[in-house]
Amino acid sequence: MSTAYVYDPIFLEHNRTGHVERRERLEETMQLLGESGLLERMVELEATPLSTEHLLAVHHQHYVDQAMDVARRGGGNLDADTYLNDRSYDVALLAAGGVLNLVDAVLDDSAENGFALVRPPGHHALPGRGMGFCIFNNVALAARYALQHKGLSRILIADFDLHHGNGTQEIFYSTDEVMYFSTHQYPFYPGTGHWSEIGEGRGEGFTANVPLPGGVGDEGYESIFDELLYPLAERYRPQLILVSAGYDAHWSDPLGMMQLSATGYGYMAGVLKEMADQFCDGHLVFTLEGGYDLRALSNSILATLQALLGDEIRDSLGPAPHSGVSIGDLLIHLKGVFRLV
Repeated sequence: MSTAYVYDPIFLEHNRTGHVERRERLEETMQLLGESGLLERMVELEATPLSTEHLLAVHHQHYVDQAMDVARRGGGNLDADTYLNDRSYDVALLAAGGVLNLVDAVLDDSAENGFALVRPPGHHALPGRGMGFCIFNNVALAARYALQHKGLSRILIADFDLHHGNGTQEIFYSTDEVMYFSTHQYPFYPGTGHWSEIGEGRGEGFTANVPLPGGVGDEGYESIFDELLYPLAERYRPQLILVSAGYDAHWSDPLGMMQLSATGYGYMAGVLKEMADQFCDGHLVFTLEGGYDLRALSNSILATLQALLGDEIRDSLGPAPHSGVSIGDLLIHLKGVFRLV
């Protein structure tokens, strides 16, 4: 069994000079992965455009038409943060389609796990509008595809981006077919993700938010994954684990105030792999979300892939310059909320 990845140079064509979500994020990442020799040990998968059928399983027709029209007119903004150029619509379809191809490969056992190195990111995208640099919700589209076309009924989405994935939460808030778990700096953009947001109706108890103060580092995240996420997954028994992999909680990222290191990201990836091996035959798919310091992003993705491949984690940037904030009381509270004590 192998680790697969999805990448296409077309992902670089979604770009705006001066914007923090820029093509260099993937350029530097792919350069480092190539120099490391890891790509040679992985299976490369093609990105193909997402079909209209699969796109409309999550997003509304009026929004799809709007995004297409903006791109066809040469580009513009969906909101103050979220841009399209003349290639962005097509790139977004290829990014989402690439994630679905990776899900197919993992569920068909042609790969054990994998990473979709795609952009634009997706977890803020709502059914009816894009926001937060996101056009289409890649991870939600993948989950809906697996539910509707691969015979699954329990999918865990773990989201360790700095920001709460409000789009993903909203899409699955009323269902027990997806458990959404998010660690994020709070209160912070987009303002959602309080611990009391636990789902509704059939989905009550299947959304788990871990709102964190600034300054939490490796030790805090390790505790969250070991003491909260793992027991929740053990109770839920997912058939597939999808990961919204954002690297903007790294200590050097310009958008956040967290103290995670690349080693910390590697640890979390290792826990997710262990969970997938135990609960769902190793079926584990990462898709790229945020991360805006180029060296931190590329090195943290490298550490993630080292964990998936079973290698020793190598962190050239080193530990955070400040010790992490304690979250012991928050963990105790959340264990009570989810009846893990």
